[in-house]
Amino acid sequence: MTVPHFFMCPISLDLIKDPVTLCTGQTYDRSSIEKWLAAGNLTCPVTMQKLQDPSMVPNNTLRHLIDQWLQIGPQFDPVYLSTIDSLASLKKILESGEASLEYKCETLQNIQALTEESQSGNSSLFQLGFFPLLLELLFGKVESRLSEGSAKFAEQALSCVLRLLSLGEYECLNMLREESKLESFQFLFDQGTSKIKRGLCQIIEAISSSLETRELCAKLGKNRKLLKGLILLVHQTYGASEAGIKAISALCCLESNRENMVQEGGINGLLTYIYDAQRHERNLAPKAMATIELLLGLESAKEALINDPNGIKALIKMVFRVSDHQGSESAIRSLMIICTDSLQAREEAIGAGVLTQLLLLLQSQCSGRTKTKARMLLKLLGSKWDEEPKHL
Repeated sequence: MTVPHFFMCPISLDLIKDPVTLCTGQTYDRSSIEKWLAAGNLTCPVTMQKLQDPSMVPNNTLRHLIDQWLQIGPQFDPVYLSTIDSLASLKKILESGEASLEYKCETLQNIQALTEESQSGNSSLFQLGFFPLLLELLFGKVESRLSEGSAKFAEQALSCVLRLLSLGEYECLNMLREESKLESFQFLFDQGTSKIKRGLCQIIEAISSSLETRELCAKLGKNRKLLKGLILLVHQTYGASEAGIKAISALCCLESNRENMVQEGGINGLLTYIYDAQRHERNLAPKAMATIELLLGLESAKEALINDPNGIKALIKMVFRVSDHQGSESAIRSLMIICTDSLQAREEAIGAGVLTQLLLLLQSQCSGRTKTKARMLLKLLGSKWDEEPKHL
């Protein structure tokens, strides 16, 4: 029985018994690659790239496929084998240092077409090591400028990466902990198209959601330039601004990131998004509001909100919205945090019509918990107002 070449170890050319994948995305038989490394080699045998990380990750998906093939033999799905074979050939083009950027773009299009036709397309890409390869192609080198061809390639590669992220395997993203890779990520974010920026925001969301990439999330939170770029993105057109809101919210889930986010203008950016929400029909105002509430655990965030000309007004706009009540409770809690210790905030809130908004909310179909919070805020404003000396 002929062994499919993608089940063969590139070193021994024998059937892989214990498949492991290197950081370059290449898969080998464990015994063969261990001998290669033990001999003092510090490169990947196929790509000849220097191994930044010599660790080996078990390729359980490929092991399962090989086991299936050994059991079923000739009856193994020939269409699936053909797809895997085609993808393996296309992968070699992407790995080639001689293939032009245009040819690699065409290759990515062919890869997308092949995998879209198959229900197991994404897992096929993953088991063949496309994920680390695509990440390396995207972030492996820092360019001085982003050409039109490079931007097109980055868009297509990002599209494939985002599809693979749906499998929930985020460990490979830790390559961005390397300074050069993170610098390349920043370059793409600064110079890239709106589509590239949105894709990178989705990668930030993935990084922030996994325990495997917690250290990387903290590293991103220390990158002031990136934080500033995300906040600027919030002020852009629909789509880009929504991606920015999601990325900011995701990064703020890690407590150590919050102070830097505030220092770079995060509160002001989120408030502006909320204040303009109705005019631009923005749907993520509740998420922006929840992020503000999270940040208000910091004194610097409270100060930034009070000092923002539209800060209190933005919160009041979220108390009662005709379309829905998402964000109402978060807005009320945020107002309670601000108004408890600030006479300026209480006076501004009352002057901006918060009492009317709260009364409208109490007459609406919002949840009982939200109404309870609304009554608590009314009581707070009433008691604090009574405590202040009357000015004649």
